[in-house]
Amino acid sequence: MSNSVKDFNAYRSKMNDKILADNNKIIKRIFNLDTNAYTQGALDVKTKELLGLVASAVLRCDDCVKYHLETSYGLGLNKEEVVEALSIATLVGGTIVIPHLRRAYEYWDALESQSESS
Repeated sequence: MSNSVKDFNAYRSKMNDKILADNNKIIKRIFNLDTNAYTQGALDVKTKELLGLVASAVLRCDDCVKYHLETSYGLGLNKEEVVEALSIATLVGGTIVIPHLRRAYEYWDALESQSESS
């Protein structure tokens, strides 16, 4: 299952490089804004990642959910914290979020599995 983490990151990195290589000012500014929005501010970084995770789940963006899960995992958030955030996302987004919740659980398991095998 840990290949899903490696595959996702390889694809994301490859395509981000390709997109940014076109040197489009608007796209570069959007990427920069996204990066800077998640830095320490009035809200701590972990809280911002959980907010990003909730918004991504409600918007049903699986790639975004994976990104925020991995970042949350890397920041040391535990499964209980992440599941609580995902429960809010499911409440706000409704039952249509449940398939994304399933994939989020699967990806979190892959992140944990990858760490155990490292």
